[in-house]
Parts: sequence; structure tokens; C-alpha cells
Amino acid sequence: MSRKRLIPKLQLTRSVRNPNKLVVVITKKFGERNEIGDPVSQAKIFQDQSADELIFLNIDGSSNDIKTLSEVINNVSEEIFMPLTVGGGVTTENDFRVLLSNGADKISINSIAVEKPEFITAMSNKFGAQCVVVSIDYRIDEQGKASVYTHCGKEKTELNPVDWAKEAQRLGAGELMVSCIDHDGQGNGIELKISRQIIESVDIPVILGAGCGLAMHFPEAFAATGAEAVCAGTFFARRDQNLIQTRSQIVNAGVDIRV
Repeated sequence: MSRKRLIPKLQLTRSVRNPNKLVVVITKKFGERNEIGDPVSQAKIFQDQSADELIFLNIDGSSNDIKTLSEVINNVSEEIFMPLTVGGGVTTENDFRVLLSNGADKISINSIAVEKPEFITAMSNKFGAQCVVVSIDYRIDEQGKASVYTHCGKEKTELNPVDWAKEAQRLGAGELMVSCIDHDGQGNGIELKISRQIIESVDIPVILGAGCGLAMHFPEAFAATGAEAVCAGTFFARRDQNLIQTRSQIVNAGVDIRV
């Protein structure tokens, strides 16, 4: 069994002060946003703290933003040396090719995967399953029903996240990235019930995110769900504790994580 991974997640959007520039932001329930810095500078900080992987997501991504996103990733890849998962606005084979050629190692897709499931298979066949990460965002309503949402949490679908996870794997996804929108930026821990059901239903690695507010939330998520990896953005942006300290606490909790 491979060792667990701890992954900083950098969410990107166009700067209010400079609409031509992508900046790192933190969010709450995929809504409220606060700018926290430049993506290259933030990535260099995480490299200095011995991160072994990073996630970059353009949360307002459209096909028109791929060029700008690819420029950011190219700049990042010239400064740091670790695997990069990149997503946001990816809708075509050319988008995959452009991002991969500019330094991305894996590509995350969400809305296009739901709208055109065959796209998962096509990209897996073209670039390899290891390059295709299907992102699954969901909410749980008052009756306890979980539903997949697309377009950065704006559009509800009829898909159940567990069923969609199984289908994404069948179609060729090499990895899943799972987030409960209701927990995003809340600091109350990762949603565990649906997350565990997803992980138990598939054989490919699953990255969990959204909700870490305390160091204990990381080992809690690993232990309760069996996740391959946990990612976090707000936690590392807003707390005094850095990646090295968090990793040490996870190890001390008995989780076999990469060190």
C-alpha cells in the first residue's frame, strides 16, 4: 500500500485589481473569496516546506482562460520541482495538451466530465489514465441526500456522488478529487460519510478536500475514510502552522504519510 499524501491546494481566480492576472484565493462554500497572493510565490513557499505535490484549480475557469492558466503553470514549473495537478475550464483535448506541455502532470476535470462523460474515456486513451483526475463536488440536503454539483458549485445535477465516482472510474479516470461544498472554508473537518462511501466503491486513488481547520482533521480523514490523500487550501493560508508541522502531527497520529 502506498504512503498517504498531504497536498496543498491553490485555488485561482482573476484578480479584482488586475483582471488579466490569476491570483490565489481562499473560499467559503465555493462562494466568498479572499485574495491571498501570487501563485508562483505561494508554490515556492510550499516547495520550501517540502510539499511533494500541488493542486492548481482555476475556479472561474472557462475555455478562454486556458492560455492564462497555462502561463501561470509554466511560470510555476520553472521555479519548483514537484508534480502538479491543474484544472479549471478544461473542455478539449487541446486544453489537456497545452497544460501538459506547460508543466502540468495531471489534469482535473469536473463540469465537462458530467456533461460529456465520454470525454473522460477519450482523454484517458489519449494521455493515459494517470493524467485524468475527475473532480467531484457535492452537497447534502436537509433530507440527507447527496447530489453532485458542477460549474463551481452553481449547478445541481441528478447524479449521486458515489454512483458518479464508480462511473468515472469505469470511464477511465485515474484519480478522483472529492469535496463537500458545505464544508469548504468552514474549518469543521472534512465530510466523512459520503467520502468514505466513495472511497470504498472505487479502486483508484481519492484525494479528499474542503473543511480542514485543525491539524487533527487530517489524520481523522485518513483514518475514517482510507483516503489516499488529503488536500487543503484555507488551512495553510490562514493558520500559523505550516506544512512541515502538519505532516509531523499526522505522522504522530500513526498515519503512514510521505515524509
